[in-house]
Amino acid sequence: VQLQASGGGLVQAGGSLRLSCVASESILSMNIMGWYRQAPGKQRELVAIISNMGSTEVVDSVKGRFAISRDGAKNTLYLQMNNLKPDDTADYYCCDYLKQICGQGTLVTVSS
Repeated sequence: VQLQASGGGLVQAGGSLRLSCVASESILSMNIMGWYRQAPGKQRELVAIISNMGSTEVVDSVKGRFAISRDGAKNTLYLQMNNLKPDDTADYYCCDYLKQICGQGTLVTVSS
């Protein structure tokens, strides 16, 4: 599978962005998909996951601000990010969570 994320950019603190990730095959065939991020000088961290049944989980640091969703017809995974903070600055990328196959990321920069 090939995964391509997009939608990143520069935004002021408090702003919003929606990231998209288009897959080369049906995302419903992947049991769990996830968004990860890696900030400069830090380890990669999981941000959110969604199962093929539609259940979702997000990490505590983004709970109430970020939401993961998908459109099976478009083979696209989304990450809606609201009330962004400078600490959210990172390279974001989507992955087949179980197979740990990830695509190239999209950079999100949040200015204070």
